[in-house]
Order: sequence, then structure tokens, then C-alpha cells
Amino acid sequence: MLLVLGLLIKAPLFLYAKPIQIAATDGIFYTKVIVPFFQHSRPFTACTASFILIYIQALFINYVANEYRLTSRQTYLPAMAYILITSLLPEWNYLSAPLIANTLIILCLVLLFKLYNATFGKETIYNMGLILGLCTFIFFPSLFVTLCLLIGIMILRPFRLNELLLLITGVLTPFYFYAVYLFLKDNLSFSMLFTGMKVQVPEIINTIWLSVSVVILTLLFFIGGYQVQFHFRKMLIQVRKNWSILLIYLLLTMGIPFVNTSSSFHNWVLMAVPFAFFHAAAYFYISRKWLSLSLFFITIAVILVQQYATTLWH
Repeated sequence: MLLVLGLLIKAPLFLYAKPIQIAATDGIFYTKVIVPFFQHSRPFTACTASFILIYIQALFINYVANEYRLTSRQTYLPAMAYILITSLLPEWNYLSAPLIANTLIILCLVLLFKLYNATFGKETIYNMGLILGLCTFIFFPSLFVTLCLLIGIMILRPFRLNELLLLITGVLTPFYFYAVYLFLKDNLSFSMLFTGMKVQVPEIINTIWLSVSVVILTLLFFIGGYQVQFHFRKMLIQVRKNWSILLIYLLLTMGIPFVNTSSSFHNWVLMAVPFAFFHAAAYFYISRKWLSLSLFFITIAVILVQQYATTLWH
């Protein structure tokens, strides 16, 4: 049913296919390897890859929620919420560097949550940093997620400076090997290693459908946040810590769109991951079933009207 839902509400992704998206914040691997591959193919190929990525990410998010008991019982609501959220803003559907980076960041969250019960977590911590370091070569601002992982380690485990340094070492490892490659090519420079960053206010073109989408995203987040807080005392200590990490991650990703910003919303897609958990909590914990169903169908209606009855997809 999750796959059917995704195919139905994301049909315009294939009907109005667009080529792969490029922005100033894209990493070297994305611009030199991924973009040329899809530029030599039809836009339909990039849109198909985008849908597969979103569906896989939704399943990963659902795994995290169920494996680490973020809700009191097994559910597919986190995956459903992620598919709905990525449909509220058209840019979040198309293949871009932040969308690809989301897959690796979700994997980092899986490894991070495993640390709570791990006696020896050094290997996991290094692998987590290595994955995030590779992620920066796809979408450079994902480097800021390092701060979330550092805080997460301190929340889940007793403070050990060597573990924090090990995470940073893992993040820097891909940069080290890339620096060696540039040195051998006699092209080593700081600008080649690290993409230039400029902090500025995003240029947002306001529309009625953008306002409606933002209202739905915000409303369900506040409802979910309230429900999580209301049931906080009933949760295990590990679950409480995991919810705290997700909130910190959401707050950090809210700052990423201010780095090398543009008028599009591609850079904002990193917020879809933590939003999905809180939206799922809103659907899950609301005691009145008619209210959760109403919110679901209102969201579906907004998505369908935005996609089929407006020119936002053209």
C-alpha cells in the first residue's frame, strides 16, 4: 500500500519529468560523476531514480522508528509521512544532491542510535564519520550534520573525548585521500578541497500553495511534538534520547538553506527526515481517529490540487 500511495501521489514526477537539479552547494562527486551520468539520459530516468531513492529512504525511516521504538507499537506511518512530506513541495521530488545525501544521513542516524547499547562503539563511530565525510562530496552543507552526530554521541554515551575525535577523523578521511589525489595532480588548493560557503537569506517566491504546504508541515510538526512531549514520561530512556536527537537534527537542518541559498527549495529537503518522525507521531497518537484521517485527506487533497490543477510542475 505504501508503494501504491507513492506511485499515485507522485505520478506528476513522471508526467512532467525534469532533468537532474544542480546548485552551488553540490559536491564534487555529484557534479563530476552523478550529474554527467543523468545528463546523458532522458529526464524520465532521473525522475525514476528520484522515486526509488524516496521510497528507500521512507523504508529506512520506518525501520528507525520501529527498531528503536519511537512509537509504542509497529507502524508504517513514518514511511507514509515521509512520502507525503516530499510531495508537499515540488522541488523535493526531483533528483538533487540533498535528496541523495538524505540516504547517507539516514544511515548515519541508524548507526548513531545503535551506539546506546554498544559496549565498544569505536568502529561504528568511525564508520558513521566516514559515511558523512563521503556525503559532503555529494552535498557539501551536510558537513554541518557532524555537529548533530557529536551532540548525539554525548547524549547516548558517557563523554569520551577520543570517540568525538574518532568521529571527526572519519569525516576528514575522504578529504585526506582527495587532497592526496589533488597533490599528485599538482592541483592542491583549499578552494578545491572545500566548497566556498556564503550565508545569506533565502530568496523565497511566495505562492498560495507554498503557504498552504508550510502551514501543513508546521501544524503536523507541532501536533506531533506535543504528542511526543505528552507521552515522554512513558517512554524508555533510550527513546527519549532518540527523540531529543531528532529535534536537534531538525533545528540544525533549518540553518542549511541559508548556506549558498537560491530561490528553489532543494536545499530544504534535509528537513523532511526529522519532520517525518514528528508527523508520524501526530497521526499515531491522536486519539480521535476522525481528526487524523481528516489531516491525512487534507494533505492528500493539497498535494493533488497542487500537482494537477496548478502550473507549479511546468
